[in-house]
Amino acid sequence: MPKPGELTFVAPRGAKKPPRHLADLSPAERKDAVAAIGEKPFRAKQLSQHYFARYTHDPEQWTDIPASSRGKLREELFPELMTVVRHLSTDQGTTRKTLWRLFDGTLVESVLMRYPDRVTMCISSQAGCGMNCPFCATGQAGLDRNLSTAEIVHQIVDGMRALRDGDVPGGTAQASGSGGGPARLSNIVFMGMGEPLANYNRVVGAIRRLTDPEPDGLGLSQRGITVSTVGLVPAIHRFSEEGFKCRLAISLHAPDDELRDTLVPVNTRWKVREVLDAGFEYSAKSGRRLSIEYALIRDINDQAWRGDRLGRLLKGKPVHVNLIPLNPTPGSKWTASRPEDEKAFVEAIAAHGVPVTVRDTRGQEIDGACGQLAATER
Repeated sequence: MPKPGELTFVAPRGAKKPPRHLADLSPAERKDAVAAIGEKPFRAKQLSQHYFARYTHDPEQWTDIPASSRGKLREELFPELMTVVRHLSTDQGTTRKTLWRLFDGTLVESVLMRYPDRVTMCISSQAGCGMNCPFCATGQAGLDRNLSTAEIVHQIVDGMRALRDGDVPGGTAQASGSGGGPARLSNIVFMGMGEPLANYNRVVGAIRRLTDPEPDGLGLSQRGITVSTVGLVPAIHRFSEEGFKCRLAISLHAPDDELRDTLVPVNTRWKVREVLDAGFEYSAKSGRRLSIEYALIRDINDQAWRGDRLGRLLKGKPVHVNLIPLNPTPGSKWTASRPEDEKAFVEAIAAHGVPVTVRDTRGQEIDGACGQLAATER
């Protein structure tokens, strides 16, 4: 049963449940699943090694498992959850957007961004989004369904395989024309399609798969993971009790309830101060600085007085403000702030001693930047 005040997701009529995959299961559950089909429990560790450490689900490469066992293990624990429709690249190939078709035909997107000193992957937790923020292409498309834990994890596994194999150029070697070669994923942001905390259990399961030591999981650091939310207060309180060291990012976009009610409709349920207080609670329990995401929209939320109000709300708190110049979306009446208004907004926040930066936007040319993911085949 949902807890009081929590949002619940109702699957569309006729929606199919994603088939069970190894990545949906805890290490103990994998042993039980393997034993249930008549295999020795230690096969679970072998399968985990192949998927989470070697990034393969091809039975032909499971040379430590008898050929007679591979077929049924693949059938039971490695269903084909998702396939690549296409990759689109920009920034000399260092930014790559992937369009996925899920097992039921649903489309989602993820974005891999390689920098000289780090690699960040932006992943989706839902197909579409039900938060209905009017400046976001994903929100305007509506919600199709939640992704399973394995569908979330597989986006990262695919990205890590691509980096290992040198499929995404970048790094210091690119400057000399040598392409960049292999790399390791350093940061994961739940800022793709969907509201992560509206798919709470599966997102938490994915974080555990990502951060469990190899071969039980991918062995990534919780400190390299950022979970974004528009401010589902009960879910933030619940997330605070998980013991994670992930960063929490609140998509605020307005410091006053009157405007935020319009830009982030869930604000009619949980107001600005309530959302921020929940974020500060998570920060205190995790020891991580809270990130405040704020899309700057020309003549809508970029007035210097709003910057001053935001600075007053955050003064003295363990926060960092990320300002995001609004990325264009088809049919939108809104656009990014003027340079002089952006500068005044930054100065108004900084005057209160609050750290603030303007995010370096990547992927606009391929509709892969923040707020642009719409998962279309056009």
